Amino acid sequence: MSQAAFQLFLYIMSAIALVVFVALYFVRAGYGMFRTASWGVSINNKSAWVLMEAPVFFVMFWLWGRSGVGFSIPAYLFLMLFQLHYLQRAFVFPFLLKGKGRMPVAIMLMGIVFNVLNGMMQAGGLFYFAPEGAYADGWAYLLRPHALAGIVLFFLGMGINLHSDYVIRHLRQPGDTKHYLPGKGLYRYVTSANYFGELVEWTGFAILTASPAAWVFVWWTFANLVPRADAIHCRYREEFGEAVGRRKRIIPFIY
Repeated sequence: MSQAAFQLFLYIMSAIALVVFVALYFVRAGYGMFRTASWGVSINNKSAWVLMEAPVFFVMFWLWGRSGVGFSIPAYLFLMLFQLHYLQRAFVFPFLLKGKGRMPVAIMLMGIVFNVLNGMMQAGGLFYFAPEGAYADGWAYLLRPHALAGIVLFFLGMGINLHSDYVIRHLRQPGDTKHYLPGKGLYRYVTSANYFGELVEWTGFAILTASPAAWVFVWWTFANLVPRADAIHCRYREEFGEAVGRRKRIIPFIY
């Protein structure tokens, strides 16, 4: 792939994200609390999450290995941070899930396609088509203000995401199937604190790497999670009414 072809790839991915952003305000992705029989055949949640998230983990390692970048800093650190997220998301998070939830195969397959494309996009932006000399300073790159800010935001977002997932997992006692309104941590301010954490995390990654491809991933994260957060907020309003209070959807005090 040439530099021009890669740039076109980023434009196409950005345009598709816009379509997804608009569509998700009209069609609720049928997993989690919105799963219905109309989405077709489903499989066990744990298996679906592993199959859906693991491809990007392996694609990134494969393309990094072929790139010749090796262990040069900061590119290798970027790889490790990206892989840290997906190590947790693909091989830890699914096995922490409780209950007997299921995910439609259609949703899982769409997730696999996106994750493979995103692996190609991030590896391309970091290892193959990074602006010439952008990462030439090595360790000194990590002392730049934007890099330090990006690292802080990345781990802050990851912490918010992990804690919010923990809160959700512990809303029910074993055998309980009722729905509860989460109220700990950032759930005091938004109804989708886990999504807020993920958005902060990838924004931090994009600031750290200064990679256009990483910013396209932030846009995809926004396009996918913001409409989903709106749908969850509306469902909580229907179920819990005034108990939702003044919580926002995904961004505290704003939306």
